[in-house]
Amino acid sequence: MFVDSHCHLDFPEFAPELDAVVARARNAGVSRMVTIGTRLSTFAPVRALAKRFADVYCSVGVHPHEAEKEGAAATPERLGALSAHEKVVAIGETGLDFYYEHSPRGLQEAAFRNHIAAARQTGLPLIVHTRDAEEATARVLREEMGKGAFTGLIHCFTSSAQLADAAVDLGLYISFSGIVTFKKSEALRAVAARVPIERLLIETDAPYLAPVPHRGKRNEPAFVVKTAEAIAQLRGIGAAELGEATSENFFRLFTRVARP
Repeated sequence: MFVDSHCHLDFPEFAPELDAVVARARNAGVSRMVTIGTRLSTFAPVRALAKRFADVYCSVGVHPHEAEKEGAAATPERLGALSAHEKVVAIGETGLDFYYEHSPRGLQEAAFRNHIAAARQTGLPLIVHTRDAEEATARVLREEMGKGAFTGLIHCFTSSAQLADAAVDLGLYISFSGIVTFKKSEALRAVAARVPIERLLIETDAPYLAPVPHRGKRNEPAFVVKTAEAIAQLRGIGAAELGEATSENFFRLFTRVARP
């Protein structure tokens, strides 16, 4: 059994064959998928998609790229209200992206903190996006954890072992995508090999970042199995064992998701 803890099934790349994409995931042994909210203005179709498929759940949030346009609307109260539906299982994705800086850093951080407050208030896990913002991400997480505990994960992890250690020390989980299979990802593979297995998750971030041997193609939840196989090899265990461990971690973190 495997889970895809982060995908974007509402994106137009999947529209022509969404039912087939979900069916292929099931056939590959992927029992649960979380499709991620990136804007409040597009949340309704995300939630509708999760309601449509029994094994698909969703999150609600504003991606840091959208913080300038929609971050102010993502108050803890608004996020909390939108998360009331049983198929909404997480807050985010949120965080800091200083690589593209599609939104000013200050607005990204303000939105990030509001999402954390919503996660704290609802008890739902926080989905964190971070790129080229390692120190600032760690600082915000530490400061906010000091205000009151919350749970969550850093998704599509591509940062250093230092940030992974900091996140684990704060009680967060680390999720790896198909990037871990890329030829030039030696440093990332070293991190994936040493993260405590009880804090490890896997994802696709589909339609992006398809793992080898599918690299260059549109990614989809079925391909999470290839990421699991790669990480299992790094850790000297079988893919089934890695799948079982990461699935157990997933259900421990995403407490609203019904087990198969």
